Amino acid sequence: MAGSDGTEADGADTDDGEDPIERAAAAWVARLSSSDATEADRRAFEAWHAADPAHAAAYAEMDALWRQLGQLPDPRRRKGPSKTLAGLAALALIGGALAGQGGLLDRLRADLWSGVGSIEHATLPDGSRVDLNTDTAIAVRFTAQERGIELLRGEASFDVVPDPSRPFVVRGGGFSVRALGTRFFLRADGADSPVGVVEGRVDVSAEGRHAVVSAGEAVRSGDDVLRVSAADVERDTAWRDGRLIFAGKPLAAVLAELDRYRRGRIVLLDARLGERRVTGAFDARNTDEALDVIAATMGARIRRLSPLLVLVGSPL
Repeated sequence: MAGSDGTEADGADTDDGEDPIERAAAAWVARLSSSDATEADRRAFEAWHAADPAHAAAYAEMDALWRQLGQLPDPRRRKGPSKTLAGLAALALIGGALAGQGGLLDRLRADLWSGVGSIEHATLPDGSRVDLNTDTAIAVRFTAQERGIELLRGEASFDVVPDPSRPFVVRGGGFSVRALGTRFFLRADGADSPVGVVEGRVDVSAEGRHAVVSAGEAVRSGDDVLRVSAADVERDTAWRDGRLIFAGKPLAAVLAELDRYRRGRIVLLDARLGERRVTGAFDARNTDEALDVIAATMGARIRRLSPLLVLVGSPL
């Protein structure tokens, strides 16, 4: 049963086998790490923290794991299930819940959106086509002077109907992309290549920087400039057809991309394994199958601790 502060009440293990103290500690770590944590939250936490030495110990462990998630201890030091793994599962659960709340807020502001793992297609009021990648939300801001789109989260591809009198402008992730008639994509999640053009040309601006990007090119964020270079933009937009295509991509980057299409976390335990290169095509709607293929072809060990937490490491 949840306490008045939203954490699990202390007592017997929950039905899913997790220690309620560990789950409460994970909840406190997540809450206090949130930008909207209040003084009331902190006072309630201090009371909980001081109520039992077990609370303080669990919180210290969860706080350390929260900060180090993605750089986990060597699994060879553990024998069998442990509190650490249970704690990680709890952290994935709480972290996923917080991410879900953020997605919900963006969806409430959006005119069009897609869920995690889904790809949606729509036609805008001017006849332009938009494809929404996983966990994406957009707001349509059409006026008499401009066909504006706000990319609130995620990634979208646009096939724009020409209209010289009303430019088509997409804003998101700190970028503004202006086109008259073209096909391009924009990512608002801090990707290395946030903008790419399949057909036509676009003007891209960000924080006073400016670049013209043509078909077959993508923007790569540099220190003080927008770097434009040749790119396989057809491969980069294969997700529109439900495919994820990689050519010599480090496994760490492939796992990060698969992570976008599922709830919870994929955590890489072995940095050296993450440097190995992956070439292949995967179904964006079946990331479990993709993980199984990676395990079979690269000798990686996949451990599914819960639907929300998958660990990827080298064989023991």
